[in-house]
Amino acid sequence: MKVVTKTYQTPNGSVEGVQTKWAGFNILLVTGSKGFLACPAIDVDACEGYGVAAAIVESTPDNPIGTLERFGDRTVTKANAKARALGITEGMDVTDALALIA
Repeated sequence: MKVVTKTYQTPNGSVEGVQTKWAGFNILLVTGSKGFLACPAIDVDACEGYGVAAAIVESTPDNPIGTLERFGDRTVTKANAKARALGITEGMDVTDALALIA
């Protein structure tokens, strides 16, 4: 297992990305002070129960995010109610959503 981190600068401040890599599988997550965006391996509905704003970023086995460098080139595919309250919507560019969680 390997862990990679990356800081993203947004107009509203910085957010932190974490990628945990195993052979053939990755979990990617970018966190800010107001919530986080993640790959589909995370259950954003469960996070709602903890009062956390969370959204899913576009990724499939045929077209995985793969790296933190590619994270910003994706769109949001699902947002829980807390994330929607921040203005995060399905179809939104991830770079715009990152600014909303900063």
